[in-house]
Amino acid sequence: MTLATLLLFILASAITIITPGPTVLLAMSNGSRHGVRAACWGMAGAVLADLILIGTVASGLGVVLAASEVAFQFIKWAGAAYLAYLGWKMLRSDAALVMPSAQPDAARPGGLALGLRSFAVAITNPKALLFMSAFLPQFINPAAPLFAQYAILASVMALMNVAVMLAYAALGAQLVRAFRGAGLRWLNRACGGLLIGLAGTLALYRRGGP
Repeated sequence: MTLATLLLFILASAITIITPGPTVLLAMSNGSRHGVRAACWGMAGAVLADLILIGTVASGLGVVLAASEVAFQFIKWAGAAYLAYLGWKMLRSDAALVMPSAQPDAARPGGLALGLRSFAVAITNPKALLFMSAFLPQFINPAAPLFAQYAILASVMALMNVAVMLAYAALGAQLVRAFRGAGLRWLNRACGGLLIGLAGTLALYRRGGP
């Protein structure tokens, strides 16, 4: 892998990662509801899922899963259902959106719970698997050791994902300080509505489609 190839990968990945997706919305929601430090657990879960997906692609299993209609449909509907569930919970719990410092300890989810939530969202997104299966091999030199190349790409993507999610979590924390009353409720409803919208998009998604 040449330096030019790596820089092209960074540029192409940045354009994709900056676009808000489910894990980015969860990072912003976690930052607004629980603080940036707690949101880091969700980021860790999302990055772990991405690393597993990259490992799946590197091992060749990604091609098998992408070609299996049964596996594709199962992952797709499981992911859509979970996104819709999280969005519905946000819509229903808008009254609970308060400053992190004002939340009783019993009302705050543990870091492991936030991590597992983001992990489940990321790992059940078949579009991510299909994208990585088609995207990553374009930057791999088949004549060079594959493990080292995939390790480099995985590390770069992990760092970029953390940076973007951290920025959105910090944005959510700032928004919750700026908003009061109805503004907080509408922020929660917006995140919930977007997650439900993404769930619908995922449910309608078909391979080879737009």
